[in-house]
Amino acid sequence: MKLQFYGAAREVTGSCHVLEIGGSRVLLDCGMIQGGRDADARNADPFPFEASQVDAVVLSHAHIDHSGRLPLLARRGFRGAIHTQNATVDLAGILLRDSANIAASQTRRENRYRERRGEALVEPLYEAADAERALKLMRGHRYGAWVEVVEGVRVRFLDAGHILGSAVVEVLVSEAGIERRLVFSGDLGQYDSPILRDAESPERADIVLMESTYGDRRHKDRQRSLEELGQMLRDADHERCNIVVPAFAVGRSQELLYQLGKHFDEWDVGRWHIFLDSPLAIEASHIYWDYPHLYDGEATRLHKGVNEMPPLPNLHFTRTADESRVINRLDAGAIIIAGSGMCNGGRILHHLKNNLENRHAKVLFTGYQPPGSLGRRIIDGAGEVSIHGRRLEVRAEVHTIGGLSAHGDNGDLLQWYRKIGGRPPVYLVHGDEDAMQALKFKLAAEAGAQAFVPNAGDEIDLTTLETS
Repeated sequence: MKLQFYGAAREVTGSCHVLEIGGSRVLLDCGMIQGGRDADARNADPFPFEASQVDAVVLSHAHIDHSGRLPLLARRGFRGAIHTQNATVDLAGILLRDSANIAASQTRRENRYRERRGEALVEPLYEAADAERALKLMRGHRYGAWVEVVEGVRVRFLDAGHILGSAVVEVLVSEAGIERRLVFSGDLGQYDSPILRDAESPERADIVLMESTYGDRRHKDRQRSLEELGQMLRDADHERCNIVVPAFAVGRSQELLYQLGKHFDEWDVGRWHIFLDSPLAIEASHIYWDYPHLYDGEATRLHKGVNEMPPLPNLHFTRTADESRVINRLDAGAIIIAGSGMCNGGRILHHLKNNLENRHAKVLFTGYQPPGSLGRRIIDGAGEVSIHGRRLEVRAEVHTIGGLSAHGDNGDLLQWYRKIGGRPPVYLVHGDEDAMQALKFKLAAEAGAQAFVPNAGDEIDLTTLETS
């Protein structure tokens, strides 16, 4: 009965942990590594286990850094069930298909360069058929319902408040008369975030595996962040600039539309053309509107009043590449919300190419940008960046609004942990080194918790709960 740390150990992306019990192997997440020049090579590396010998996967939520290597797992021989929350099944469907399309597109581009140089061609990380194979293995469950994933391992999903369908995973393991309760936080949302309910804490645990993305900081006050966003929109000269917003297709895009609709008159939103330039985000928005029973009280009241969200008469859905290219003819007057949220691919790159060198334009970041990513370089003040081989001066005005993050800050993480009885030991994952160490100190100082920062490959004997 042991737990091994694999992905997102001392880094933010690539979430994956391995639970072994009674001869069975269960993965907690199987995410893609994002950011950094070696990400592609690391994603293609062999798993530290045989895919065909994995019996089940428990998926905390649909974001690619938690789900993105599931098609590769299926390609390499996995045939077990993937257990997750019902809404995550729907969202993972669009995200994994999109991930396969991106892999194919990037491979075609790379192979054109290689052909010209006479170099060997490469294959994509996985293909559309692999994504479909993984999706057929998914099994959706309601929040709060216990399900046996393999003999001796039962799980249930609690709302994590991060994106639709995101889950805190409570795992009950039993072997030879010994029972342990492991709680995996997945990604935790901020308390009092819009649309979704607050993260739930289980009553007790023997060990907690907790994310630490913002373990070293507090977000700006949400209301102040919204006031800052509103002021930026009111002050922007819509006749001279565009506002480019890199946004995750699932979660962030829906919240931005929600806020623009809610504050339509107050922020003078009507003077802008708003483009949701992402087929993925458009599909995700429709899925969000299909799960009103998962909304918080305010969103439920709004949904009952207008029967959809958000009420934005100037919102344009741009599904096709041709429609997206038309946006780039606009020199001003557009709010362009596009993916990817980390600026590591997708249509946002084209909009950045067309706006970064315009000193009147604005680039708005509302989410985490990992080290090494294009988004982080822009936020950190790079005077020049390269997109699709073209060098661009960064003349646009760059804004960051941290209070709208889909991740809780260290106060939220501490609040979530304190609601778990017994002060169980905590193992911190899914964070930069500084964030993990800061949260480790905070947990000890303010909650009296033993906290550890494991390395990839470290194991815990769940029978004794001692690190081996």
